[in-house]
Amino acid sequence: MRLLLLRHAKSSWKDGGLDDHERPLNRRGRSAATAMGRYLLEERLLPDLALVSSARRTQESWARLTAAWPAPPPVKVLRGLYLAPPSHLLAQIRRAPATARTLLVLGHNPGLESLARQLAGPKSGAAARGELQEKFPTGALALFDCAIDGWEALRPRGASLLRLVTPRTLTGEAGD
Repeated sequence: MRLLLLRHAKSSWKDGGLDDHERPLNRRGRSAATAMGRYLLEERLLPDLALVSSARRTQESWARLTAAWPAPPPVKVLRGLYLAPPSHLLAQIRRAPATARTLLVLGHNPGLESLARQLAGPKSGAAARGELQEKFPTGALALFDCAIDGWEALRPRGASLLRLVTPRTLTGEAGD
């Protein structure tokens, strides 16, 4: 099974009066989300199911991500993913059906980064693990292979981090 942990793309702080949940993407974020969507399509990493935070910046990231896909997969928009701790994110993943062989979780830091670090087991690539320890910027994707039959079996250090893909590697523009 394959797990895709994706941090929302770069958001705008232009309107200081907006509630954090309502912040939109900025120009760089829109570009990065579109590029990541193309990358997932080209690499044949399209998910069977997506769990997406209800925040505006994750919703906009999702819309840009899927714009070039032949058909977006089923999506569950979950308010509980907004700024969720890693334990809650893992609980949501464990509830996903085993029919979702590739699962995408689109959320926020610090929970997403912490979860990615917790899941990276001993068979993880050294380069990817090093990059993850350094930074998990906005718009970044952590790609895991999971040798499990169902998501309920996913445990800390129970996945292999294959790569960390950042907006900078796709567009030349930085995340945070």
